[in-house]
Amino acid sequence: MISSNSDLSIVIVPGLHNSSQEHWQSIWERKLPNAVRVQQRDWSIPKKDEWVDSLSQLIKKTQGPIVLVAHSLGCLTVSHLDAEASQKVSAALLVAPANPERLSTFHTFTPVPFQKLSFHSILVSSTSDPYCPSRLASAFARSWGSELIRLNNVGHINVESGHGHWPLGWGILNGLCEQIQEKNSTQNNLERIN
Repeated sequence: MISSNSDLSIVIVPGLHNSSQEHWQSIWERKLPNAVRVQQRDWSIPKKDEWVDSLSQLIKKTQGPIVLVAHSLGCLTVSHLDAEASQKVSAALLVAPANPERLSTFHTFTPVPFQKLSFHSILVSSTSDPYCPSRLASAFARSWGSELIRLNNVGHINVESGHGHWPLGWGILNGLCEQIQEKNSTQNNLERIN
């Protein structure tokens, strides 16, 4: 469980139209002591350069190890991060990535980088996501070097598909954060020994 004395910073990265108060990202943000949400100038007309820059700036001024929690178009925003911002990220939970070719408003996010992310990541996809075919989500996971968790028939993993708090995702996030904390603790102990 992510504790209140954790030094991890959780950065929430919503997709198109932001995440409503009932969305699991918003619920988690209210529960997590060190959570912050990236802010975009326009949530309805996404522009890759603006969205990536907003996220990069937030990452650069955030303290401690960072875990990104992205949904939909937020996943593609994460995939476009530059090396400087990526260096500060310890891990990412990428949920229900969007297909950038599905809507013309997403065109600035193409081409999607098909290269390994420099940080550990878990990609959660759905076999019935109307916004991204399962095979495309699997291709993203392979190219980004993400651990893939494929869920059967759960839609876009948002409020409309019945995912408010989303306990399964909460468990995945907690497991990911525990891995990062254990890794950091081990590195700190090794540094003290040396």
